[in-house]
Amino acid sequence: MATIALHGKPLHTVGSLPAIGTTAPDFTLTTSGLEDVRLSDFKGKVKILSIVPSLDTGTCAASARRFDKEAGTLPDTVVLNVSRDLPFAADRFCKAEGLDHIATLSEMRGRSFGKDWGVEMTDGPLAGLLSRAVVVLDRNDKVVYTQQVPEVSQEPDYAPVLKAAREA
Repeated sequence: MATIALHGKPLHTVGSLPAIGTTAPDFTLTTSGLEDVRLSDFKGKVKILSIVPSLDTGTCAASARRFDKEAGTLPDTVVLNVSRDLPFAADRFCKAEGLDHIATLSEMRGRSFGKDWGVEMTDGPLAGLLSRAVVVLDRNDKVVYTQQVPEVSQEPDYAPVLKAAREA
């Protein structure tokens, strides 16, 4: 369990992010086209998982914009924006913002991602949503970098994420 905060008030996640050096847990998430995808669908690419509570917040939106901008500069890398947003809402957001370098993935059909990756918030006003975190996987799905953002209302520290993705 990780202790994080929302506007300075402590809250908790169901577990911890996957350990560096381990193989990432598999997942099944839903695309904006309502297709289910698994981790193996991104085989051979470096993966940045930007995990967020909801694209319908200013901080999550800013993070999506930044990762979309950076994704175009990272060869053989895919940015997966994971939330519990409905695929329709995530797709509408990306179209309205002109974002075309990130893939939005929803935990719409099942709730195992949040538990398996240790990011489901268990208490506080956002209980049930995913915490803000970033995980970088290499081409073989090994975890090479993790960042559990300590304050949900803050953006992640992008520099080490991008460095890890470039070196993966």
